Amino acid sequence: MDRPRLLLRRELIASGWSDQELRKQRRAGELHRLGRGAYVAAPGAPPEFEARHALLAAVRDERHAADGVLSHVSAAALHGLSTWGLRFDRIHRTRDRRTGGRVGNGVHLHAAPLAPDEVDEVDGLLVTSVARTVVDLARTVGFDAAVAVADSALHKHLVDPDRLARAARRCAGWPGAPRARHVVAAADGGSGSVGESRSRLAILRAGLPAPILQWPVQGFGRVFEVDFAWPELCTVGEFDGLVKYGRLLRPGQDPAEVMVAEKLREDEVRDRGLRVVRWIWADIDQFDPVSERLCRAFAASPSGARWRR
Repeated sequence: MDRPRLLLRRELIASGWSDQELRKQRRAGELHRLGRGAYVAAPGAPPEFEARHALLAAVRDERHAADGVLSHVSAAALHGLSTWGLRFDRIHRTRDRRTGGRVGNGVHLHAAPLAPDEVDEVDGLLVTSVARTVVDLARTVGFDAAVAVADSALHKHLVDPDRLARAARRCAGWPGAPRARHVVAAADGGSGSVGESRSRLAILRAGLPAPILQWPVQGFGRVFEVDFAWPELCTVGEFDGLVKYGRLLRPGQDPAEVMVAEKLREDEVRDRGLRVVRWIWADIDQFDPVSERLCRAFAASPSGARWRR
């Protein structure tokens, strides 16, 4: 993950800075204080919360190095996985013991078997592997948040489905193991964002047929992908998140241009005889209206008789 550089007070003082100069840099927004004796160079704005947590993990690493390796949400932040819906109030570590876990002083220490191939190194810090991180979170956090983590690991090609499945089998008999297997079975690297992961789960919970993810559509002289597709029902679905449009924005481009381009893209999809159903983040928690719109779109297709109400 691209993280801002960590600056420690003791190093800055040794290089000739004074506390007065540090305070001045903080007031000017050139430095952002992470914790006692730790800063990050952040002109204009503090770093994103995931990066902040990863930096805090680095700050505390020396103090807690003997207490296992960074794990759970701390490892997810360092690996650059989704951290939607996860709490950042503690640094999480796991040590290779069956007992002796504890919570305190801003650190949650987990005790669990830890094989050598379940430990990686990220920026000089020992962390649980991507597969182990996904499974640990799948055992301990909400289902949707865990699926988003697993989807992001698969989407970024940081792990493959077989390795995730092996990691889930290793934790057989541990607390939350059945839930971890369920998460791994539900994961799909075709989801390119948390919104798409949550949308996919909402679609399945609504009893709708499973969509094809990132389905290619032939436009006028180009091929582009839609988020969800039911080709046999002549319907596609698009999750419209702000992050999505941010990814489409080129340097110096007006956001309005992106919206116009997306509208033209939708016109091309409709010209192929496909109906388009869109939704936003707020719709995911109350998915019934979207489900009804999808059912109407399905029913309008030649093979959609079962969806007519």
